[in-house]
Amino acid sequence: MNAAHSAHEILDIMLRHLGYSVTIEMDEDPSGPSLHVRMEKPESLIGRKGERLDDLQHLVNKLLRQKFPEAPRVRLDVENFRHQETGRFLDAIRKLAAEVQSTGQPVKLDPMNSYERRLVHNLFKDDPHIRSWSPEDAGRLKRITLLLR
Repeated sequence: MNAAHSAHEILDIMLRHLGYSVTIEMDEDPSGPSLHVRMEKPESLIGRKGERLDDLQHLVNKLLRQKFPEAPRVRLDVENFRHQETGRFLDAIRKLAAEVQSTGQPVKLDPMNSYERRLVHNLFKDDPHIRSWSPEDAGRLKRITLLLR
């Protein structure tokens, strides 16, 4: 059994023991495996602003790495919550970039985790007008600054 299938099994067992009736779909893409949970009333797994989903994802990855130390990080989503949130997040970043372009003034973004920073840096890697910069430090949350090129 490979790591992605093991992650699927870990999540399925956890959710069944918690009393949830779910369907779990697995995607393998270049950024790593993703597990998509389908269920009635997803709010109970998502939590306010996705914090329960983040905790569940952390726990699945922690258990997975006990069995497969080199396993890629598995991403969890419940009823496309993360997908929708990512779209809203990037729309807000694009608006801030338009502000930078019109005023010429840099904008410092709120602290972000590594996944969010990767999204922002990828959004502007080929942009002819805006570039993103974040400091090199060991902190988990870092602030990106949007600047004119």
